[in-house]
Amino acid sequence: MRTTGYLLLLLAVIGGVHPAVGQRTLPRLGGGVPTVQASVTESDEAEASTLSHVVGTDATLYNRSDSTAPVRRLSVRTPLHRLGCEENWCRVRTDDGQTGYVPASALSSVWLRISKSEERLYVYRGPQLVQTYEIDIGYNTSADKVQRGSPDQRDHWRTPEGPFYVVDKKPQSEFYKALVLNYPTTADAERGLKQGLISRSEYEAIVQAQEQAQMPPMNTELGGWIEIHGEGTGGATNWTQGCVAVENQVMNALWTRVGVGTPVLIE
Repeated sequence: MRTTGYLLLLLAVIGGVHPAVGQRTLPRLGGGVPTVQASVTESDEAEASTLSHVVGTDATLYNRSDSTAPVRRLSVRTPLHRLGCEENWCRVRTDDGQTGYVPASALSSVWLRISKSEERLYVYRGPQLVQTYEIDIGYNTSADKVQRGSPDQRDHWRTPEGPFYVVDKKPQSEFYKALVLNYPTTADAERGLKQGLISRSEYEAIVQAQEQAQMPPMNTELGGWIEIHGEGTGGATNWTQGCVAVENQVMNALWTRVGVGTPVLIE
């Protein structure tokens, strides 16, 4: 699997930018256990190993590694090519070719891929698979989420599919700790508006939230509060209302690796 291309595509989609000319991406992400194939060239590996993104909050790009010459603000999820790091600073290049320095703490190359069919969560650093975990998912395992579920409509307790990102971290939740995903996205809002599930004002609120990297409205007929949270069984059971559940010790490991803005692909 070409995880290099997948990461570039995922960052481009959730970051609201287009892949730069010459970057190779795949139009669709397939199933199967993710591995880096031997066909990936050394240049692919070098490109992907330096691809990072801004996490936590907005970051400032500086002309020097001493905070004295600010150049521009970089919003959370901005893709950056890491050119080298020393102590607390990293030299980076933006997609439009501008170079400068950002605090090392503002960068991450971690991203998550969740396979509903395999009921596993894969943690990557760039193109490298570093960990695999068993997960529990929504009551209806085979379908994409289209609207809010309920005890009377358990069929709609579905785990959504597509590119997302972590929009918030909840250190205390109903299910231990939780990483909140930005569902519903603009794509979900467009579908919901066409299907008459949401109003024009709800649609605009969801679009604005994604553009500003804020929490989208969670109380529309599209549903919301899709999380990666704790209290999972570790046995790949299907009991959640659309969330992805992992064991608490796994949640602790994810908590230290994953920041706001981390890309998450669910397929």
